[in-house]
Amino acid sequence: MTPLERRASASLALIFALRMLGLFLVLPVFALEARKYPGGDDAALVGMAMGVYGLTQGLLQIPFGLASDRFGRKPVMVIGLVVFAVGSAVAAWAPTLSWLVAGRAIQGAGAISAAVTALLADQTRDVVRTKAMAMVGASIGLMFALSLVLSPLLAAHIGLHGLFGLTALLALGGIAVVVWWVPPAPKVQVDQARGGIVSVLRNPALLRLDFGVFVLHAVQLAMWVAVPAMLVQAGLARDAHWQVYLPAVLASFFVMGATLFPLEKKGYLRAVFLSSIGLIALVQVALWGLTQTGPGVWTMGLVLLVFFCGFNVLEASQPSLASKAAPAAARGAALGVYNTLQSLGFFAGGALGGWLVKTLGAPALFAASGGAMLAWLLVAWRMDAPAAKAVAKAG
Repeated sequence: MTPLERRASASLALIFALRMLGLFLVLPVFALEARKYPGGDDAALVGMAMGVYGLTQGLLQIPFGLASDRFGRKPVMVIGLVVFAVGSAVAAWAPTLSWLVAGRAIQGAGAISAAVTALLADQTRDVVRTKAMAMVGASIGLMFALSLVLSPLLAAHIGLHGLFGLTALLALGGIAVVVWWVPPAPKVQVDQARGGIVSVLRNPALLRLDFGVFVLHAVQLAMWVAVPAMLVQAGLARDAHWQVYLPAVLASFFVMGATLFPLEKKGYLRAVFLSSIGLIALVQVALWGLTQTGPGVWTMGLVLLVFFCGFNVLEASQPSLASKAAPAAARGAALGVYNTLQSLGFFAGGALGGWLVKTLGAPALFAASGGAMLAWLLVAWRMDAPAAKAVAKAG
């Protein structure tokens, strides 16, 4: 990478990291803390509060991406982060669960993911773009892992209100990074991008990745409607959940480093990718079984280790694959659609997860999540091996 490419990759990955850390910090404790609000005994409304962020973000990803083509990437990113900070402040103040839903919806309206990834694509050459996108994907996975460790500890001292206040501060930090560290954006070829949505929606490789990112984040969020309660049932106090999360997360990063990158260089990315989907499907089966027999702390730790191994590989590799599969003339449109499906996955996971737990119980949630992962495995099975080799060579 050139110095400019390293600066662009590091600064844009940091923006993602600050924003996603704020989002993920509330995830492990949300279902437990939300019960303390008026109306918090409604599991479906709790799930809606978790997932509505993804709905508003999904609706606005493409408009924000198109706006970044016309008005510039950096101004749109600043506006989006301001909206996100306002939503975080509303959620921090929220006196009831309904107001919490409103704050989460405003958070989602700051939909800058497509603009950020499009800017990163603008500022990197094809031969290093996979590495740059992997940095962004890895930063998201790292923030998710870090949040699982920090969230219970912070919640014990500042509560859910404080976590949302911290999220607002992180968003303001992201604005500072955009203004003072992100390199100036090159001019975007707007004329070339017109009509790109049609070509994107006809691209089988992109459609498979869009489906996959929807399923991955729906399952991720749905799991955390039930997992915290299972750890409590296993005898682990909420404030001690990090004792399970931390070893599982650290070990999973070691496994990812020892498998994904060496095997990618050898042209086995397709096999690693499909195996990771299969691992998360098996995790859902295991969690379903634990709802029948009763969870234990050590067993939950092992199951979550396997989940993080699969999740981190997919979170690091999917953005890279999407950036490579996107036509050069329709990159903004392709990344807009991809990030829209990711956001809608968050919404579906929270809303449907909460509804399933309320009406049918946690076993139904894990059964549905396992079925979704198997459906993704079938869809992804036809991914092209030559594309995976191309990615490996580029890295």
